[in-house]
Amino acid sequence: MPSFRADDMPHMTGMSSADTLEPQQPPAPAQDPQRLCGRALTLGYDGADIVSDLDIDIPPGKITVLVGANACGKSTTLRALARLLKPRGGAVTLDGKAIHQMPSKQLATKIGILPQTPTAPEGITVADLVCRGRYPHQKWFTQWTDEDERVVAWALEATGTAEIAGRCVDELSGGQRQRVWIAMALAQETGILMLDEPTTYLDVQHQIDVLDLLVQLNLEEGRTIAVVLHDLNLACRYAHHLIAMRQGRIIAQGKPGEIVTEELVEAVFGLKSKVISDPVSHTPMVVPIGRHLRF
Repeated sequence: MPSFRADDMPHMTGMSSADTLEPQQPPAPAQDPQRLCGRALTLGYDGADIVSDLDIDIPPGKITVLVGANACGKSTTLRALARLLKPRGGAVTLDGKAIHQMPSKQLATKIGILPQTPTAPEGITVADLVCRGRYPHQKWFTQWTDEDERVVAWALEATGTAEIAGRCVDELSGGQRQRVWIAMALAQETGILMLDEPTTYLDVQHQIDVLDLLVQLNLEEGRTIAVVLHDLNLACRYAHHLIAMRQGRIIAQGKPGEIVTEELVEAVFGLKSKVISDPVSHTPMVVPIGRHLRF
């Protein structure tokens, strides 16, 4: 699977790693959430189809979480929706327009994506990497603006990375790097934000911090958010709309409380479980039953 490379974008020269980054208010709320959908999608790699004839809708203004076992096609589907993967069949549309026919820079102002394996240029600082999220908003005759600086400062503060803004990305822990990449995606300031396993490498506290941030972005700015998660309980807690996939197909979708059952968990993950109510969020909580407890 190809990885996103930050050096695919021009270097932002308006902010250096030595600049002081003061906490800022979040960007203005997004207007008129956009509708992203795929129709009759066939997706795959190296001659093998992973997803076939798939129809999918990302509800505007909601948090959608895709779940499923490894290699079920959820990350492949997210990549196609973000135009990181060209469909072999079918089309992805944004407000009725095929995204593969849109100029790349225009699309980058509407859809932000954090893939599984982003790669930073060697020696780049945290501040410089996050600044590159502003590239889609730059004009050829305009350099760094106060608005760019405000958004970058907010993204760093929101992800808890402002205090490491001057450090090199390759010196950071896996969890710190993950939060820096999330900050870059936030700085892109798109109406649709897509994240593939954003809690990877994060400890429990930072997993919750990241997901809480996504809720904040959705509530305060109306951003449409699509996320791939492995943790089904976190998916149930944070999703407005849950999409469960198996072998490249959607086998259930809807509100977690309406679709998550013991039968669904077994069908999707091959796992015996008990589904109870989460005592905090009152959403479904999946309690696995190990083989040694089945007798």
